[in-house]
Amino acid sequence: MTALRIVDGGLDDARVGAMLELHVVRARAETALGSAHALDLSGLRATDVSFWSAWEGEELVGVGALKRLSAEHGEIKSMHTAEAARGRGVGSALVRHIVHQARERGMRRLSLETGSWPYFLPARALYARHGFVECGPFGDYREDSNSVFMTMGLEVPAADAFSAPAGTPRSAD
Repeated sequence: MTALRIVDGGLDDARVGAMLELHVVRARAETALGSAHALDLSGLRATDVSFWSAWEGEELVGVGALKRLSAEHGEIKSMHTAEAARGRGVGSALVRHIVHQARERGMRRLSLETGSWPYFLPARALYARHGFVECGPFGDYREDSNSVFMTMGLEVPAADAFSAPAGTPRSAD
C-alpha cells in the first residue's frame, strides 16, 4: 500500500470534482429533501473555506474541508472517503489533519453537521472516536431531525501549552 498524502487543494483536478459530485449526490439521496448541506465546488472555492485532498500514489482516496465560521469557530465540510478506501484510516487522517489546521489557525471550537439516517452512522462514529460530541445547531443551521450536529473544543491541554519537558519549573515572568 502506498503512503497516504494529504495535499492542500485539488479542486481543479477532475478526479476531485467527480468525488465531490458523488458526495453531494449521495448526501442528497440519503437524507430528506432540503436537509443535505454538502458544499458543491463553488462553495468549496469560497475564501473562508480551505480544502484538502488525500492521495495514495495517484489514487484519490478522500477529501475534506474546513470552513471558518468566526475567528474561533470552524466547521468540517465535505468529508468523503472513496468506497474502496474505507476502513483504511483515510477518514481518521483527514479529521486529524483538519483538527490540526483549525488549531494552527487559532480556532477554539470545531463543529460539523452530518445526517441522522443510517447511511451516516459510520461518519458519526468516526467523529465520536476523534472527540466530537453531539450538540445543538450552530452557525446558520436550524434544528432538523435529519441532521446531527457535533462539536469539540480545541483548547491545547495545559501540559502542551509550553515546550519545556514535564517536571521543568515554569518561570514566573
